[in-house]
Amino acid sequence: MGHAPGEELIQAAALRKTYRSGGDGAFTAVDGIDFSVRRGEAFGLLGSNGAGKSSTMRMIACVSQPSGGDLRILGLDAATRGPEIRARLGVVPQDDTVDTELTVLENLLIYGRYFGLPRRTVRERAGHLLEFARLSDKARAPVQSLSGGMRRRLTIARALVNDPDIVLLDEPTTGLDPQARHLLWERLFRLRQDGVTLVVTTHYMDEAEQLCDRLVVMDAGRIVAMGSPRELIDRHCAREVLELRFTQADRETMVAKARDLFARVEVLPDRVLVSADDGEEALAIVGARALDPVTTLVRRSTLEDVFLALTGRALTD
Repeated sequence: MGHAPGEELIQAAALRKTYRSGGDGAFTAVDGIDFSVRRGEAFGLLGSNGAGKSSTMRMIACVSQPSGGDLRILGLDAATRGPEIRARLGVVPQDDTVDTELTVLENLLIYGRYFGLPRRTVRERAGHLLEFARLSDKARAPVQSLSGGMRRRLTIARALVNDPDIVLLDEPTTGLDPQARHLLWERLFRLRQDGVTLVVTTHYMDEAEQLCDRLVVMDAGRIVAMGSPRELIDRHCAREVLELRFTQADRETMVAKARDLFARVEVLPDRVLVSADDGEEALAIVGARALDPVTTLVRRSTLEDVFLALTGRALTD
């Protein structure tokens, strides 16, 4: 398309989305956010359910009008140029919408026709996409015979039929087993290497760390942090975390002791997290001061810890 690498394909300024609720009330799902997405990067919208990720994604997909602010996609105004923008997007919704009555190949061929592509072009692309999705041997199989992971890969292949500039993926691996998730990540990683721009919403921190060059952490409709996974961890967390689990009987006393001993202690329903530059050293202090955990674990800080530090709660709350 003759665009320069690194140019901004998506620009959002003071972007808002408000939904009317019962009576005269209104619910603000997206509360005046600013961000941009550059060509060729994988950009993540991260947060718990209800944080505003999906509402933001629906505005980018031009299926939901912004309530305020400015949103430009591929240089076009999302509020007025929706059809043109949609023709250049690939959309992978949260739930697979492939047609279970058709075969795998038919799903790609028929979807390609929606974009007015010549039959020959669609057939050629379908062959490449089945290979990409590792579904070549399933081309003639009915969709209803596919596993969940295979359907997800077919949904992604279908979203690539129109050779989009940007691919939007809303919670791409929800409901998949670990093996299917890793295979999907590997496919998305290949897309990234091929220079495709990805926008991903997820509430899985490991997914965001694996896939995203840059991300925003959303909470209650606002952006509370922005950066690469590594930058965010370095900025908001100590290098390591010591996880402690106590018996219910000891828990209250031990939590109080931990708060006296360490500057950064987060108490979750099932465990206590101590942030430390040296987790083993923190563990030695726990042993020396007669805190008596049932189990202990020292690990590197993750994006999960960033979310906890920023919002005061775990992502799965």
